[in-house]
Amino acid sequence: MLSMAKEIERKFLVKNSSYKSETEGVLYRQGYLSRDINSVVRVRLISNKAFMTVKGAVVGIERPEFEYEIPFSDGEFMLENLCKKPVIKKIRYKVDFEGFTWEVDEFLGQNTGLVIAELELQSAQQQFPMPEWVGEEVTGDPRYYNSNLCG
Repeated sequence: MLSMAKEIERKFLVKNSSYKSETEGVLYRQGYLSRDINSVVRVRLISNKAFMTVKGAVVGIERPEFEYEIPFSDGEFMLENLCKKPVIKKIRYKVDFEGFTWEVDEFLGQNTGLVIAELELQSAQQQFPMPEWVGEEVTGDPRYYNSNLCG
C-alpha cells in the first residue's frame, strides 16, 4: 500500500510576543496558483529557496500534503506573475518548547497584527504542552487558513 504524505496540524492565536525571546524570524513570501475546498497549490519563497506545495481537503485536522523544491527563479516568476494577489508576507519564528517545535507566523501587509502559532503532530490524538503565549485554538476556522488570507 502506498504511503501518503500527511499534514496533521493545530493552529492557535498568539497572546503576546514572548515567543521571540530565543529565536530569529525568517521572511516567507507565498502565493496560491489554485485554491478551492478540495485542494490548494501554493508557491513559497524562503530566503534563496522556492517550494511548490499541493494540499488536499482538510478532514478533521489532517490533510494530504506534497511539497517539492523548485528552482528559485521559477518560484519568483510564479509568485509575481501567476499567483492570486495579494501575496502573503510573514515572518516565521521556530520556537522549541518541551520537545515540540512551534511555528509562529507574524503576518505583514494587509494581515498586519495577525499572529498564529502552528504545531505539526504525528497523530490527531497526540498530546502536547502549551506555551504561555499560546491563546485561542483556531484549527478548524477557515478565516485563519493561509490560502484565505491572500484575499
